[in-house]
Amino acid sequence: MEQPTKSEIITDTKADPSSQDNSSINAQVVGEKGTGVGPHGRDLDQAYWYIHGSAHHGMENAAVDIKALRRKIDWWIVPIMFACYTMQFIDKVSLNYAAVMGLNKELKLKGNEFTNAATWFFIAYLIAEVPNGIVLQKVPVAKWLGANVFLWGIATACTAAAHNYATLLTARIFLGIFEAAIAPSLMLLSSQWYTKSEAAPRFSIWYAGLGVGQIIGGIVSYAFQQVKHPSFSGWKIMFVVLGLVTIIIGVITILILPDSPMQARFLSEAEKVALLKHVSVNQTGISQKKYKPQQALEILLDIQLWLMTLVTILISISSGVVTTYSATLIRNFGYKPPTAALLNMPSGIISIASTLIVGYGVRFTSNRWAWLIACCVPGILGGGLLSFATGSKAAQLAGIYLVNAITATLIVIYQWTSANVAGQTKRVIGLALISGSFSVGNIIGPQTFQAKDAPAFTPAKITVMATQASAAVMTFVLFLYYVWANKRKDSRAGSVDVIEQTEEHMWEDQTDKENKTFRYVY
Repeated sequence: MEQPTKSEIITDTKADPSSQDNSSINAQVVGEKGTGVGPHGRDLDQAYWYIHGSAHHGMENAAVDIKALRRKIDWWIVPIMFACYTMQFIDKVSLNYAAVMGLNKELKLKGNEFTNAATWFFIAYLIAEVPNGIVLQKVPVAKWLGANVFLWGIATACTAAAHNYATLLTARIFLGIFEAAIAPSLMLLSSQWYTKSEAAPRFSIWYAGLGVGQIIGGIVSYAFQQVKHPSFSGWKIMFVVLGLVTIIIGVITILILPDSPMQARFLSEAEKVALLKHVSVNQTGISQKKYKPQQALEILLDIQLWLMTLVTILISISSGVVTTYSATLIRNFGYKPPTAALLNMPSGIISIASTLIVGYGVRFTSNRWAWLIACCVPGILGGGLLSFATGSKAAQLAGIYLVNAITATLIVIYQWTSANVAGQTKRVIGLALISGSFSVGNIIGPQTFQAKDAPAFTPAKITVMATQASAAVMTFVLFLYYVWANKRKDSRAGSVDVIEQTEEHMWEDQTDKENKTFRYVY
């Protein structure tokens, strides 16, 4: 095969000067003399073969307006991902709202049964991440996502049929199994369409569905508390309506959301090729169906993933407190259930604001580690107010709202992992690992709420403060690791020449450790 020319392989950074991260390697890289180029035609990403099979292979990227193309992609895929994430949050925390609508009393829940129902959702979520980490490399990602959205919509609607603890537990377990696909699927899909820095605000936009879900959830809970029916309670009607909405979104996802840029019906052939060349700078690939056990084993010895896992667990413990018990905590401040539902809505505004600020902050300044730590600070302050300002309703409410700023930390972790883990097998399993870590934190979080601690739940509030402080410290450790890892890669380059990156190298299925030109972003 003929070697590609310079015009065929260089991403058009003039069209988007901010597409380069602080440590990404573009068309020219420093590496060992004569190394860094994968074997011709071996273990290359499907995007490579798509580009070379296209009549537009030799076209300059400048022939396509990258900014206009990016806007077009934004309008086609981001709203669907946003809708999916909004509904997964609402459906997940609907139990929180149902609790203040009389679910506990009607189902005769005792002791820690409500806490256990919340916890078993995340246990099922965690277990389901194992097959997700394998299946996602083999199946069309968007179709897999859409199918799971459809199925968890059914599980949500079926929660209305719960008549005791066992049936409620069953519905929550199935909901957890199907919702497990959402985070790794959206992380994979988002990283296919954008460079590392471009991806940050897009991650934030669909993740802002969490905050929107908090606002909508409060309105929905308040509205259905006004429904008085002797045989079908307001919380049951709420579950049915939410389930039906989710089912519709699942169908839309299956029909409209493409599995990869190569399958995008809304893009022309020239636009597809230009996009693939544009994102090749990521060196993380688009689609590679070959499972590589050695890449899976590399995860076991990868310090970055274990540090990221620890940070995710620490942050998610607080997240579990917020998502499951915020409405209950507000009610225990002395407010009536309808008022508690409405007072929980500002939490959504805080979540949206912090998520978008962080996403766009990473886009234009990078410094993911600093943004993540900055989001932990309100969580620490909020935990302190909840724990020690027990004599003031206003301070307690402020604590609830401040803790919601921590939701932005998870989107930094999601995007950070997507940017820094390469090799398709390692990447898919790594994303599932981080998603599973989220569920571990959420298993621990609700368990800090024990019936014997009601109504103040002081140990749980102190846990929020302690875990956020620990997460901030471990994030700084992760930052130091990335600095060291990049310097180590530079020092191992040995005798260096400035060489031109070839397409084979850009699309070769190598892990971040195997690829000598890969540099971690932080």
